[in-house]
Formats: sequence, C-alpha cells, structure tokens
Amino acid sequence: MISRADDFKTLFSNIAIDNASSISQRYGEVTRALNLQFRDIESRTANTLQVGSYGRWTGIKGISDLDMIYIMPNGLWDKYKDKPYQLLRDTADAISNRYTTTEVYPDTLVVVIKYQNFKIEAQPVFEDEDGFWYPYTRGNNKYRLTKPREELSATRQIDNNKNGNLRRLAKMTRAWKNKHGVAMGGLLVDTLAHNFLIGRTTYDTASFGSCGQMMRDFLFYLADQPKQDRYGALGSGQHVKVHKAFQNKAKKGLELADKALEAGEATKANNRWRKLLGRAYPISEAVEVKRAYIVEAGYTADNTEEFIEDQFPVDIRHSLRLECEVRQHGFRTIFLRAGRVLGMNRLNVFKSKSLRFYIVDQDIKGIYHVYWKVLNRGSEAIRLNKIRGQIEKDSGSRTKQEHSNFRGEHVVDCFAVQNGVVIAKDRIHVPIVDESER
Repeated sequence: MISRADDFKTLFSNIAIDNASSISQRYGEVTRALNLQFRDIESRTANTLQVGSYGRWTGIKGISDLDMIYIMPNGLWDKYKDKPYQLLRDTADAISNRYTTTEVYPDTLVVVIKYQNFKIEAQPVFEDEDGFWYPYTRGNNKYRLTKPREELSATRQIDNNKNGNLRRLAKMTRAWKNKHGVAMGGLLVDTLAHNFLIGRTTYDTASFGSCGQMMRDFLFYLADQPKQDRYGALGSGQHVKVHKAFQNKAKKGLELADKALEAGEATKANNRWRKLLGRAYPISEAVEVKRAYIVEAGYTADNTEEFIEDQFPVDIRHSLRLECEVRQHGFRTIFLRAGRVLGMNRLNVFKSKSLRFYIVDQDIKGIYHVYWKVLNRGSEAIRLNKIRGQIEKDSGSRTKQEHSNFRGEHVVDCFAVQNGVVIAKDRIHVPIVDESER
C-alpha cells in the first residue's frame, strides 16, 4: 500500500517545472545579447540574476515567465540616470537586434521577451549598497529600489531551517491556487508561506508525511488573515500588493483539506486531495486511472470530460468572476451568485429555464481568449449519456447560453487564456431540480 507521504512525493514530481532546459537556454541568449551590447563579452551567465518564483525555486509546472535582472556597468549611470526609458529602449534593441524573430518591447519597468507560452521579463538595473535601482517609466519617470537578493537569501535560509518545507508549502499553494483560480502573485505566496513557518516550530523537522497537515494549517492561516492591501516581502520587507482577497477561497480550501485528512489513508482520501490540489495529486491505485465510460445505477455514459491543463499551461495570475442569469417567460429573473451572496446558500434552478453565463468581473490587462466547459453530473446525465465536459472556445461574446433540461448537479467553468497560458478561471455550480422538489 502506498503511503500518504509517497503520494505527496508523487505530487511534487508531477508539478515540477518541466521546461527548465528551455528557460535556461533563453535566459542565456538574453544574457549574452546584453553582455555583448553593454560589456562586449560573450558570457551567457555573467552580470545577471534569476529572480521571481523561478529564481526562488518555488515555481511549479505551468510557470509562464522568468523574471531576470541584468546588472548594468556602473560607468553607464551618468548616461541613463535621467533617461530611464532610454535604458529600457536600448536594452530591448540589444535583444531584438540579436534575435530578430522574437517579439521584444519595453513595458514600464522591464523589457518583455515573448515566446510561445512563455515570456522573459528582463529588468536592467544599477547596483549600489542599498540594492538594485530599476527604471520606472510611468508618472514621475524615475528609478526605484528593489532588493531581490534579500528575498532569495531568505527563501534559501528558511527553507534550510525548516527541512525544505518552505518550498514544499509554496509549491502546494501554487497547485491549490491554479486549481481553484486564486489570484495570488508568486511573491505574495512565498511571503505568506514564510511568515506562517517562522511563526511556529511544528514543521521544523517534518517531511513529506506532514505535507497534508501543513497545507491544511496554512489554509487556516490564510483564511484567518486580516484584510489588508499589502505585506512586507520575505527578506527585503518591500511592499507586496494583495490584488484580490484570498480569505474566502482559503476557507473553502480548508474544508476540503479537513475532509481529506479525515479520510486518512483510505482510498477516498486521494480523490479529496485531488479536489484540493488538482489532478497532479495521484489517483488511488484502487481506482482505474482512465475510464472510457461512467457506470451508475445500471446506466452507462461516455466519459467525455476534458481538462484545461491538458491543453494549456495553467499559471493563475488574475481574477475572473462568473454570474448566471436564470430566465423563463412569466417568471422573475434571478442571478445565482448574487443570490448566494445575499445568504441563499443553495439557490436551486428548476427545469426548462434559460441560463446565461457571463463574466461579471475580471482584472486582466490586454487581449485574452475565453474557453468554456459545461459538465453534467448525476444519474440523469448518465442515463441520457450527456456528461459533456468538452473544452470549447468562446465565439467572441464571452457568454455561454444553456438550458436546464434535466435534474442534477451541473458545473460551468470559464478559462481566460493569454499568450497560450490560462491566467484566470472561475467555476459556478448549477443545481437543477424538478418542480416537485420545491
């Protein structure tokens, strides 16, 4: 029998970054171009620093960008000190002149180098005893201070002091946020994981067998956080913005974690951990991994469900919120999510209603594409062989029109895809009942 510790080892293996060699190659290419331009040397490694989730080794599979710093020669400070945009422009030109088929452009404080499903954000900086000074080209058009060395050092130190648990916790949290569409930035995740671990000794020597309990306790910690708009980053203390409150989703995650822990080593625990952390958590050996059919109460249905992570990398960075408008001629229009916010915990939908799903709120900048997934659950869906669950691209209206034809639990997912990566998602449940079940 495989232990829960082994299952978590498998999880970490499944969510490990799988494009590290490609990232390393592109990082070297960008570094070489900048070294040739500003120092006339060929090096692919000198004068740069990998920062962000990738540099802190807290990123997981699906990571969609690499944050890198290029340290400028101090002798060029006088040339650029009053021209921060010129520094970004010259940095972009140095890269695009060497790699002419790659899209490269300045963007406020970095130079963006775009590849398929991935981008590098290169930040040219000048270094002194205070840290790195980077160009900021919005508003007052000056240089600002950042201290990523301290953040990298704090990550290494606390991870070592806590038996590797800082990085494990940060990676599990990323799996959770990607599964449930929690819009938390990587530095915020790492900072909160850091704060959680330094505030207790429980996980100083714990290993894989304690990962489930640690994740559960961290979700409790997140759910209990006061509402605030920023935190002090691990190591540097610099401001880390909270773009979207995470407490409510942490509460729901806590409920899932408690149910998974209650199941212990039983087979059903795997399914519960998968509901919390996603399909990278291993399915139980007692359950067939791939089933072409679903059988229930003597009926058989085709298992047609598809999964977005099989089609695109998933790296949730933004928030997206769905609503469902329920209409029928002669009846009052209702809105599912709004009704639940007002205290109606389970707002049922009766058969023969018109349902319109639409995005009511999102914070995504730039062009993105919308995909939908409608999944039917329950004995009626199986009897009628209408499980559905296919991933379908939106026609352009960013709405999904459906009808409540038969009873059961129905789920609608919406995914926002930008540059080939899922950056936001939301799900809404639609319980459909017969009039007799009023």
